[in-house]
Amino acid sequence: MNPAVPCLKPAPLPGLGDYDGPLKKTVGLFARALERKSVHPPRYKPGVKFCSLELGDKFLLFVKDSTDPVNFIGTGFNAGMDQASNRDPTFGHGAAGYGRRYGADLAGSVSDKFLKDFAFPAIFFEDPRYYRLGYDSDGKRLLHAAGHLFVAQREDGTRMFNYSEWLGSVGSAALSNVYHPGNQHGTAATARRIGYGFAFDIGYDVLREFWPEISRKLKLPFRGEPVPANPGFPPTHK
Repeated sequence: MNPAVPCLKPAPLPGLGDYDGPLKKTVGLFARALERKSVHPPRYKPGVKFCSLELGDKFLLFVKDSTDPVNFIGTGFNAGMDQASNRDPTFGHGAAGYGRRYGADLAGSVSDKFLKDFAFPAIFFEDPRYYRLGYDSDGKRLLHAAGHLFVAQREDGTRMFNYSEWLGSVGSAALSNVYHPGNQHGTAATARRIGYGFAFDIGYDVLREFWPEISRKLKLPFRGEPVPANPGFPPTHK
């Protein structure tokens, strides 16, 4: 980035104090998990960009994503689904089988976040966050969210191929064969797991893109952004 052009820190994450409705703590936790890897487009001055993540910031992002209560809750749900479908029958049944599945799924989740939040972004100088398109048509925003599967941001603010997503997904699928020794192996089975991972990540990016509008309508925590009179143009700030 041009050193003469200042960069801005993203706005603080919404806190529990921003929401007084039902299920306050639960809503706040899920909102923070979504916002942690979301960046709003700058709407302050022309040419001003958001500050990129340093190496230590990327590692901190990985730690926060991995230790977030939402990650443990999601892992518990996935382990329950694996138990119901008897995925990897070598784990057995009952509480012991569920515990083994939970441990394997948690190891897979942490590995996935390590590769996509820290390892590959550090190697390729990539920003692992999702940059919202913001004020535009719903169709363009939807395509933008889906396009994050292929297009990411460099640390200098330019665009690049999303190496972290692709290499991280392949690495996670390969490690899944280690954590789940009883799974079906082979190229086709691994490709299916990679495809499921792509679909999951696209869904999360779509949710991140439209989260400000969703949270505003449901009166949930969101970053304080003024709503423009003309949604086709960003608001001006002096």
